[in-house]
Amino acid sequence: MAVWLTESSKVIVQGMTGAEGSKHTRRMLAAGTDVVGGVNPRKAGQQVDFDGTKLPVFASVAEAMEQTGADTSVIFVPPAGTKSAAIEAIDARIPLAVVITEGVPVHDTAAFWAHAQAQQRSHGNQTRIIGPNCPGIASPGKSNAGIIPADITGAGKIGLVSKSGTLTYQMMYELRDIGFSTAIGIGGDPVIGTTHIDALAAFEADPETAAIVMIGEIGGDAEERAAEFIKANVRKPVVGYIAGFTAPPGKTMGHAGAIISGSAGTADAKKVALEAAGVAVGKTPTETANLMREIVTAL
Repeated sequence: MAVWLTESSKVIVQGMTGAEGSKHTRRMLAAGTDVVGGVNPRKAGQQVDFDGTKLPVFASVAEAMEQTGADTSVIFVPPAGTKSAAIEAIDARIPLAVVITEGVPVHDTAAFWAHAQAQQRSHGNQTRIIGPNCPGIASPGKSNAGIIPADITGAGKIGLVSKSGTLTYQMMYELRDIGFSTAIGIGGDPVIGTTHIDALAAFEADPETAAIVMIGEIGGDAEERAAEFIKANVRKPVVGYIAGFTAPPGKTMGHAGAIISGSAGTADAKKVALEAAGVAVGKTPTETANLMREIVTAL
């Protein structure tokens, strides 16, 4: 099995005809993803040839879903148009919307996230948003929605949730001998859709995920909240890594969410919280991978 993205997922790409959308549509197709079309109102009715695979362009997400049965959208729309693209996907009630775009204004993300929550309360709409500013989601050997390289690792029994794109790739490579059920890059912006807790709950419920790697970073309290959730709800072994152990105090680092305030949000504080919940925390990605390898070997 896989979490949220499987071999039966039908993927559309909002912004498929743009430079990034086109490049990564080609890569997703090469990875075996069932990409069934794209969305661009100005180019609706056209077809785009991707190395022999011709994909239709639709005027809207709703039309694409009706014509193809799509259940996943990957959004490569530029920052200024991302809010509108996300709201369109939510209003069409697509089950999964993966927002790759970086540089989305936090106010815009908050607006489309609030819209999704309002739709869920009023209509039971269950659109899951991953991102923005994320690498997407990959279930190796099954499907790949986003920009995660498809040849890093194969299918296996580790679940991975990460704020960082590059650390997602590194951890997948470090543990390629074991493989992954699903890797989820949730993004590091101050406001995001899917959280560590959402992914942890999904991996806990997935019978083919045996252990979980959680990658966080300095700033905010998402990792501390995840630690509380793990302590109360997760029975599978979890290994953690916090990016930023060597970050100088008071300096903004990397992602917009990685801002330390006093002692709150430091790597050491997050490490303490996670270890109190029974999570083994590595000081480097390689050490973290080795901790996971020891756990999987003992299962």
